[in-house]
Amino acid sequence: MTEVSSLTGRLLVATPALADPNFDRAVVLLIDHDDKGSLGVVLNRPTAVGVDQILAPWAELAGAPGVVFRGGPVSQDSALGVAVVPGAAPVGERVGVGPMGWRQVHGAIGLVDLDAPPELLAAALGSLRIFAGYAGWGPGQLEEELNEGAWYVVESEPGDVSSPRPEGLWREVLRRQRSGLAMIATYPDDPSLN
Repeated sequence: MTEVSSLTGRLLVATPALADPNFDRAVVLLIDHDDKGSLGVVLNRPTAVGVDQILAPWAELAGAPGVVFRGGPVSQDSALGVAVVPGAAPVGERVGVGPMGWRQVHGAIGLVDLDAPPELLAAALGSLRIFAGYAGWGPGQLEEELNEGAWYVVESEPGDVSSPRPEGLWREVLRRQRSGLAMIATYPDDPSLN
């Protein structure tokens, strides 16, 4: 897959028609997308479990709310750390630049090696979120869902990873679009009540 066709670093925003309860009004950051499949984390599913209960060494670096997020329905017993490193070079420029223990995904957004000592990254991180599980698609599966109209694809912003109001992220991301998508943000939670 060419770099131009890769959706890595972009957001998948669930359309109101998406029927899968795992992704109802979900905003997914795509961490990897190529001809082998796709992997992402749902940014707007906070749990009641504190980061200090699961990964205590990382708790002080985790942004508010300091909870673990449900990253998706796959491998919920595993954890992924997604962090923003302010001032990170655009992908392709100065490859490999960034703090040790952080791998750039897109712009200032990257993955954290949760086995690394947190103090290696503490000074460089702007924000950190911990995700239990992830969303995954096999080869061609995401493209099929896109063709069926299940997802809107939009650009991500570093603040999406650390939104202080994750439950409102679906509307917030749609509202900032400069197209007809902004109107979708007003779609009622239950259209049958209209």
